[in-house]
Amino acid sequence: MKGMNRLHFVLLLLTIGLNGRLLAQKNIVPGKIDVPYPTLIHLAFEWYFEGDNNNNSSATIMFRENSAADWREGMPLRRIEKGEYEGFQWKNRYSGSLFDLKPGTQYEIRLTISDPDGGGVERTVEVATRKVPDPRINTEIIDIEPGDYDTLVTKSGTPEKPVVYTCSSGGAKFQYVDLRYRKHVFIQGLNIENLSTEGIGIGMDGAVDCSIIGNNIHAVYGIVADIPGATNCYVSNNIITGTCKWALSSLGNDGENIGEGIQLTGPGNVICYNRVSAFRDCISTMEGVRATDQVCVDIYNNDISQGVDDAIEADFCASNCRIVRNRITDCCVGLSSQPSLGGPTYFIRNVMYNIVHSGFKLKRFSRGDVVLHNTLVKIGVGLGGNSKMDYAYFRNNLTFGGPTYGIIIPGGYDTGRPFAADIIEPGAHSDFDYDAVGVWGTKYAARIGKKRFGVVEKNGIERLDIGKTFSNVPLPEKPLNTTNTVPDLRPSHEAKVIDRAQIIPNINDRFTGAAPDIGAYEEGSDLPQYGPTL
Repeated sequence: MKGMNRLHFVLLLLTIGLNGRLLAQKNIVPGKIDVPYPTLIHLAFEWYFEGDNNNNSSATIMFRENSAADWREGMPLRRIEKGEYEGFQWKNRYSGSLFDLKPGTQYEIRLTISDPDGGGVERTVEVATRKVPDPRINTEIIDIEPGDYDTLVTKSGTPEKPVVYTCSSGGAKFQYVDLRYRKHVFIQGLNIENLSTEGIGIGMDGAVDCSIIGNNIHAVYGIVADIPGATNCYVSNNIITGTCKWALSSLGNDGENIGEGIQLTGPGNVICYNRVSAFRDCISTMEGVRATDQVCVDIYNNDISQGVDDAIEADFCASNCRIVRNRITDCCVGLSSQPSLGGPTYFIRNVMYNIVHSGFKLKRFSRGDVVLHNTLVKIGVGLGGNSKMDYAYFRNNLTFGGPTYGIIIPGGYDTGRPFAADIIEPGAHSDFDYDAVGVWGTKYAARIGKKRFGVVEKNGIERLDIGKTFSNVPLPEKPLNTTNTVPDLRPSHEAKVIDRAQIIPNINDRFTGAAPDIGAYEEGSDLPQYGPTL
């Protein structure tokens, strides 16, 4: 140690050791894989990891039915950076979903992490989707006599023998149905009306494996599951109507409005094929301290109108919440993610017409929103984001903005600038491309952050003509004077969006033309089923 005393030597060893550990962190160290809360048609995957400080790893997914020979590719898993928001915390992981699977089916999944610095690995898991709940199979049926009742007090069933409450003649009406802390119960074919102040139609706090199918609900609050939340519940084919009026004075956070159509917190819940209208928020998760483990929540194929605040409020979703194929008409806000807690929170193939405030309300530093193949026609800004966000991923959306008409919503909110696109603060990790934008009745302008739309979106399409993009779609020139007939927003045969979308595995890879079409629909496709099928 000539020329170096003992203290300097110890410090040198510590420095070498520290640098070695830091260098070692370049390679990824894969951890456990979770497959939380399978739903009927979707599966979620969470692959935790350490290391990879230079962010150059990736994770892919392949899948097949157990009896199938061929593997299919899924959308690559999203990298989720650890973070926190108002007491909610999340860890580093790769996370993502498989979409539109078969209910009650076993799948083999091959997950692969790759990292040029080392540590990559392939793992295989098997998991099954849930079966569609069926009140006709191995159930105890309680057939209620016609009449007007106050409260339906229910009892729990078992997995082997659920309990069904129904009225075969269709003439039973209740003010309130109590499903709190019940398990394995069906509520089917009942009329429920509760117009008392803050009246709830069905209470589901703490419910597990319960199903609400084919009911007619008229209430200030339709179906509510507050803390500790509902788990693996199924809400389908209901008609749910509130008390709000479609008028300027009703709109927004400070408007004259009240009520939630379907408002659930908790994991694994499926909300599909309902018709919901005339509420403050038509379909909603919980916010803040009322939000409990909001993961693997499915909201799809619902028909929504006159949501005077939010049509779908997917706020405080933690991961793998999937808002898919909903039709939204005459609402203040289309899709809200305020915020996404790391994500991914998916918004895919939703259709929105006559939205007043914002089509995509990604606020409170929302992180991890995945926005794919949506179609939107509104006043004010089309493809908009009026607050700081990050880790957002936008692909293949079709949007039109229009005049503002000087509308100011109670509380000072507006329609956004009359731009085709106006993403205010997209965040350094956000990614936008292959979107198609235009305006009607106003001068064209489009930007993402401080850059022109075309500079950011190298494969995007600008300056669309609404008359050539759709066939016979009326313009929402009187957004608050009348309720609108739902227009057909499938692209016309001359639309520039045809064959112009980026291919995304398991999202649009079964297209019929030369490539997928931008927007919610493929040209010539049948419309999806929106609302009740029964």
